[in-house]
Amino acid sequence: MNLRQALAAARESLTNIDEASLEGEIILRNVLGVSRAHLYSHLEDTLNHVQEKALKQALERRLRGEPSSYITGHHEFYGLDFIINHNVLIPRPETELLVEKIIEAVKKYKINTIADIGTGSGAIAVSLAVNLPGAKVYATDISSKALEVAEQNCKKHNVDDRIVLLHGNLLEPLIKNVDIVTANLPYVRKSDLQAQKELSYEPREALDGGRDGLDVIRNFCKQAGEKRNLFKSLFLEIGMGQSKQVIAVLSEIYPEGSIEVYRDMAGIERIVSLSLTQTRKF
Repeated sequence: MNLRQALAAARESLTNIDEASLEGEIILRNVLGVSRAHLYSHLEDTLNHVQEKALKQALERRLRGEPSSYITGHHEFYGLDFIINHNVLIPRPETELLVEKIIEAVKKYKINTIADIGTGSGAIAVSLAVNLPGAKVYATDISSKALEVAEQNCKKHNVDDRIVLLHGNLLEPLIKNVDIVTANLPYVRKSDLQAQKELSYEPREALDGGRDGLDVIRNFCKQAGEKRNLFKSLFLEIGMGQSKQVIAVLSEIYPEGSIEVYRDMAGIERIVSLSLTQTRKF
């Protein structure tokens, strides 16, 4: 079997999966360890038996529902390639809005320090460090295995000298005051988590927000209230239909704060920001 035939077969086998053509190509390239340009310039090359077996196994995993990012061990986020495994959540496109809003705030107000809470793969922290070369980033996670992945990504993108990884629950390991705190915490409702089979491959603790999806966010807000002077501004990603409840929680803890909500590309209220500096509105 040559690469042209292998590519056609991979795409055909994934017909019932969205973007089958792209996913088939990605899986084949990962098996071969080649770039897109190399693949298309060597379509007449022949796969060896080891490569054919690896391709078959990878396609079978995908057909069982396993996300291709776990199969390939890579995922693109904010234009950067991240190392991914089953110990971390796969970064979502909607989370790029969180990164964009923080970058805007930092550039506008010359902010120097950021804390990323629940960093997982480090996608948010690394994306911010790469795009904000003057910023110092603290990244926390309760999972030591997740922090191992984050460390790999920090080194991969040469920002390990500006990102401090901290092991612990939410804000607890953060002992220094920062300008901005950002958090993309578990906010999936338990019933939705059980109903969506594709989510079963991802770490449950990175998704499960309890009955209404807000258990971890409430805990985070409670910790934030106990650390009154920890930050000047907060950016928090939320799920569909959760904005009113989150705003109510933040307003009770920070009645003096200025709150804004930002919608993602689908029109969903996705980011809640809180500013505690009266002269600034982030």
